[in-house]
Amino acid sequence: MQWLNKIVDEVESRHPDGEILVESGISPSGNYHMGYLREILICDAIIVELKRRGRSARHIHFVDDQDGFRKVPANLPSEYEKYLGKPLYDMPAPDGSGDSYADYSLQPFLRSVKMLGAEMDVIRSHQKYQEGFFTEAIEKVLDNLPKVKEILETISGRKLGAEWSPIQVNEDGYLKKRPFVSVDIGTKSITYLDRDEKQQSVSYVNGLVKLDWRLDWPARWWLLGIDVEPFGRDHATKGGSYDTGAGLIKEIFKAEPPMPVPYEFINRAGDTVKMSASKGNGITMAEVVQVLPPEVVCYFVLRTSPDKTLYFDPVNGVVKLIDEYAELLAKDNKTEEEIQLIEICTKGVATTISNVPFSHLVASYQAALRDSQRTLEIIERTEHSQIAGAQKDVIVKELRFIDQWLDKWAPEDIKFELLDKIDSSKFTSEEKDYLRALADKIAQAPEAADGEWFHKAIYEFKDSQGLQPAQLFTPLYQALIGKAKGPRAGWFLSMLPRDWLVKRLRFEN
Repeated sequence: MQWLNKIVDEVESRHPDGEILVESGISPSGNYHMGYLREILICDAIIVELKRRGRSARHIHFVDDQDGFRKVPANLPSEYEKYLGKPLYDMPAPDGSGDSYADYSLQPFLRSVKMLGAEMDVIRSHQKYQEGFFTEAIEKVLDNLPKVKEILETISGRKLGAEWSPIQVNEDGYLKKRPFVSVDIGTKSITYLDRDEKQQSVSYVNGLVKLDWRLDWPARWWLLGIDVEPFGRDHATKGGSYDTGAGLIKEIFKAEPPMPVPYEFINRAGDTVKMSASKGNGITMAEVVQVLPPEVVCYFVLRTSPDKTLYFDPVNGVVKLIDEYAELLAKDNKTEEEIQLIEICTKGVATTISNVPFSHLVASYQAALRDSQRTLEIIERTEHSQIAGAQKDVIVKELRFIDQWLDKWAPEDIKFELLDKIDSSKFTSEEKDYLRALADKIAQAPEAADGEWFHKAIYEFKDSQGLQPAQLFTPLYQALIGKAKGPRAGWFLSMLPRDWLVKRLRFEN
């Protein structure tokens, strides 16, 4: 994990003593898609590695629920347009629960993070504003406003228009960008122009005034003492929000900016644009942690340096991903970086990935009608019998994730179930003769016959009766699962109950 060691080396060089604070931050404006995994898991990996080196470190997650509702996500009814501009903490959840929209969005995210084993201290923006936590930062910004504007314009390379304001004001429950007039530090109030261009005064210590987001970010760094901040590459462009934030914290707050860790996005395989909750093209974090074991999720994200785009294929990529991770676990001569990667992904928790190939487990589980105990019995009749005995508990855990994968993501050509009955009218007389002859051969099979034995038994009919592969396998799969294709035939037959298989191929329902 060269990328992680390089980051942590630099962090320690910048901060040789004391506790190190790493921050992530997200606005709870809809379903959290899996793209957010990268920020959370990069933060977590930095924390874990720092602790491995004996340093004190914490991950702070700042929830931007003081933000205004900016866009109605694709999964919400259009009537939610009436809440545009409402602070996220102060608008209702769509499920009628009575929770805020922020809580509705946030809770599945927090559960997902917990399932991944990531530890973080959660801070809510609206609470901090209402507690007066941002008071001093607001005063520093407004008391130095000409310099603030100069920094923003110089670094961003663009002139701020007349409509720009350093603040948003809560008017009748909605955040409004209003022209700023003056600040009175003695009374802790600001004067601004309302919609009718009349001067109004409001306190800035109780959450009714919020800093513009380009000012809010460096203010937060300063107030919390943040040392490291991963963020998406869209914030890392020259003159972008990180650059302006770094300029502001140096010149206005007289502190150093956190070490930046920009990262590329996670895209669906085949897509060229990042996932978006508002557009409805994202795979949710909650869905990911239901389908993939936590260490596999971490492995997917952390095996690649942050500056590389990740592509996730929930349909065809999961089998390869899990098998690759299982191969890493089973590898005898692991490198130091591979050991480090595994330790960071598992955090010392027992793995939920067995040494039985994922595709083998998927087929065995379905052949067992999704019964875990019967699946173990099936595997015990295969070449993986020793693993089934030694890793019983691990296999049972892995099957829980496989069950979710079959329901949510698995491609149709992998999914199957054994037919309750066979309809002989759907088979030609030649196909019936072949299947019955195969049944007779199987009835005489040795008790320990394995997949190779069954494979050869099927192919003997190619030579003895001149049947082509399609004539061998298509009727066989049709008789067992009602499909033209299925799992590797020889191995599949070897794991089915022998008496049931013989009766089925003899058309005895």
